[in-house]
Amino acid sequence: MRTLIDFDDAAIAALDRIARQEKVSRSALVREAVAAMIERRVKPDFDEAFGLWASEEASEDGLRYQRELRAQW
Repeated sequence: MRTLIDFDDAAIAALDRIARQEKVSRSALVREAVAAMIERRVKPDFDEAFGLWASEEASEDGLRYQRELRAQW
């Protein structure tokens, strides 16, 4: 997908300099930067994990339940 992004002249010059040094395109650098930013900012989805111990069996006596599970190992 293509997208239009405005950069100031200094940023373009810096990107071009890095692209020449690393022998990659400016677009490749921008894609790499966006991927790194997304990786840093992605937070785990706690909603998926919320309530894992909500079953009646687990909530009655959590410690007993854990011991029974571990006894199966």
